[in-house]
Amino acid sequence: MNDNEHILEISRYLAVPRARVWRAWSEPKLLAQWWCPKPWTTEVRAFDFRAGGDFYTFMRGPAETGGESDNPGCFLEIVPEQRIVMTSMLTGGWRPAAPWLPMTAIFEMADEGEGTRYTARCIHLDPAGARKHEEMGFFEGWGTCISQLEAFAQGL
Repeated sequence: MNDNEHILEISRYLAVPRARVWRAWSEPKLLAQWWCPKPWTTEVRAFDFRAGGDFYTFMRGPAETGGESDNPGCFLEIVPEQRIVMTSMLTGGWRPAAPWLPMTAIFEMADEGEGTRYTARCIHLDPAGARKHEEMGFFEGWGTCISQLEAFAQGL
């Protein structure tokens, strides 16, 4: 089995110090401001920032076009200012879940010059899940969110 067929990844340089990227990520009120592509909005319904803690976002499209995305999950690993791992296949307290898109997401941050190397990696259950996520707009959507993260963190 080729794991690369299960993985979608974006790695970008962000012109902002890692501490600011981490702050934008680790405070739920801040995360809600950049988490999904605008004009969509994010409601952070749970944010227990520790291994085994709930991570639950609900995203809503603009009134004129509609659309919703319900995304409960669980943090698996938190390494301050370096790494966040979460999954949609569990919810807080390690409770099993049956998500609409089974995946594990890994977000890594490292110093690079005056800024941050930010890598978002999404590991899917199987190659079909990765293809489905890519067809749904993974690179455009997650890329937009990373740009929003950068712009937001620059203002912190």
